[in-house]
Amino acid sequence: MARMKAAGVHVIRFGMEDQEDENLDFIKRAHAQNIGVVLIFHGKYAPGAPVRPYQAKEFPGMWEGPPISFLDPDASRIYFQQFLGKLDAAGIALAGIELENEINMAGNNPDFRLPGEGRVLGLDDLRRDPEGRQVAKGYQQYLKVLAALKDVRDHSKLSRQAPLLPFSLVDTGPEGAWPTAKNYDGVSPGATMTFLRANGLDKLVDAYNLHIYPWADGPGERVSAIHRLRRLQQLVQPLCFPGGSPGGKPCWVTEWGFTNDSKNCPADEKARSLLVQEMMGDFRQLAQQKRLTGLIYYAWLGEARFDVYRCGSLTKTGQLAIAPIATN
Repeated sequence: MARMKAAGVHVIRFGMEDQEDENLDFIKRAHAQNIGVVLIFHGKYAPGAPVRPYQAKEFPGMWEGPPISFLDPDASRIYFQQFLGKLDAAGIALAGIELENEINMAGNNPDFRLPGEGRVLGLDDLRRDPEGRQVAKGYQQYLKVLAALKDVRDHSKLSRQAPLLPFSLVDTGPEGAWPTAKNYDGVSPGATMTFLRANGLDKLVDAYNLHIYPWADGPGERVSAIHRLRRLQQLVQPLCFPGGSPGGKPCWVTEWGFTNDSKNCPADEKARSLLVQEMMGDFRQLAQQKRLTGLIYYAWLGEARFDVYRCGSLTKTGQLAIAPIATN
């Protein structure tokens, strides 16, 4: 944690695990270094829920937890109250709160079938398709849990001003099929947001929440940069609006980044730093338009390809990724 502070990190995103004492200790250590925490809560209770069985080798990265449609808003409310109460007692205000993660695809939502057909479902599928209707049932239950979390957040002594975000949307591409073949399904960001907003999302959250992992071809090349910007705009422009707009709310991007498989020291960061510098310029445009109000680079513990702290120091990529964005 001291290395993060020394490197200039001021906010981190942290997902709750089952060991609540360890979660609290981690947040306390971040707070001691003046590092804010955007906390990912999970709806904690799903009484009677089946656990999706699967073989890890067949479906790597899939979550085995209960379907979203089985979450219990009342029991989750108690869980939220207890943990935020502990943070209040410790004098800690959160920098942001999320509920669930990437549940518009099978990886984190057992309401989807496994195996899937590689489909990206649309709004009509959420109404008529058997798998889509089950996912929609989960979305409805999710909103009830989100309402409980909002009420708890609003009554927190210290975190009542923490921005509340919905689950982060995976960039599946448009409805139809995934851009690259997969053996599981998802719902497009546009269909997901249309459904959630029609069922009251905007009354509950302060911003929307996106994940995007840009293409990494042609670092420093103009044509490739144009393609990356176009893909970013295709995701953001229909979903993210300046605060107070009748069209919707601004967005946070809570995961983005590029990999580097090199293990050499000193780290060879030329290509990746060019890509990050380019994307920061693209994000700056969205921030100046007030469409983007939060940005967190992905450097997950244990995924060395994404690490930006290498060879004993923060890489140039990391320095660029945490640099402040001028919005004027």
